[in-house]
Amino acid sequence: MPRVIQSPGEFTIIGENIHTTRIVMRRGRRVTTLEDGSEAVTFTDEEGRPRCLVVPEHFRETQPYEDGQVKHFLIAVWKGMHGDPAEQAEGTAYIHFEARRQIAAGASFLDLNVDEVSHELEEQKAAMRWLVSTVQQVSTVPPSIDSSRTEIIAEGLAAYDGACGRPMVNSVALERMDVLDLVKEHRAHAVVSAASTAGMPRDAEERLRNVKEAMDRVASGGVPLADVHVDPLVFPVSVDSANGRRYLDAVAAVRAEFGREIHVTGGLSNVAYGLPNRRLINDTFCYLALEEGLDSGIVNPLETRPARVFALDAESRPVKLAMAVINGEDEFCMNYLAAFRAGELD
Repeated sequence: MPRVIQSPGEFTIIGENIHTTRIVMRRGRRVTTLEDGSEAVTFTDEEGRPRCLVVPEHFRETQPYEDGQVKHFLIAVWKGMHGDPAEQAEGTAYIHFEARRQIAAGASFLDLNVDEVSHELEEQKAAMRWLVSTVQQVSTVPPSIDSSRTEIIAEGLAAYDGACGRPMVNSVALERMDVLDLVKEHRAHAVVSAASTAGMPRDAEERLRNVKEAMDRVASGGVPLADVHVDPLVFPVSVDSANGRRYLDAVAAVRAEFGREIHVTGGLSNVAYGLPNRRLINDTFCYLALEEGLDSGIVNPLETRPARVFALDAESRPVKLAMAVINGEDEFCMNYLAAFRAGELD
């Protein structure tokens, strides 16, 4: 089946960045050292004034920080929930900053995940309530409530006031079909994962088999196809060179099975994990997936821009090298890495 969308504006963006897993590098351009020697992540408030999200002392004692990483959304949520009044305002302003810029970049939903806040379920539930309430203060699009725990998804849906339209649930899967009850209760859009009760699928055939089984349950529950975003699951090509092609084949298979009404999505940036010039790989992967019937993505719209993808020169050498990596035609990515070292991927 050819492309089902013909322009960037038709691509549905599920903005993925408001996750407590997300990091910025301490040596990156967004992290600055303050006069007292502490470090902070820079941002701007709604008035355009420069602000800083200061890394608290106890976060500076964690392993990720020692490894050069700042879990900025984890810090913002912690400050918003547990800090003094100034820190609460700082954490809230940071979340507002990210929500506004994700929406400005084209997000149709904002994916919210707090799973790394704590190992304690009650703390995770409280964090999801706080995050949903904080985001909806400034958002003009609905949330996508994302968690590995059904109870946390339920808390997020309950906290959402519905002002920006119907929410999304991320995700329904064979391993936890109880989430489907929440989808029906809240008339939510649903990401339907290709995962099975036995774990992650290996090839396109297994992905389609899992999706068909899950969709039988989704359809019997009365969820319209137009509200479903199937996620065939993206895995890094740096781990297995066949992973890119397997996903693309699964996109084509899902589209052929369910037609044009359903949406096909995925965490597209996963494909480039561990490789240099990730934007080139990500854009090329999105381009190829569009050719197979993709019309949605769980992406950071500040990094994956549909307009740039639609304008991609498929005949350029950098793009052809990236295509070879994605299609499993460049063993160990040797040609791609050689071109990167030679400065030929720009």
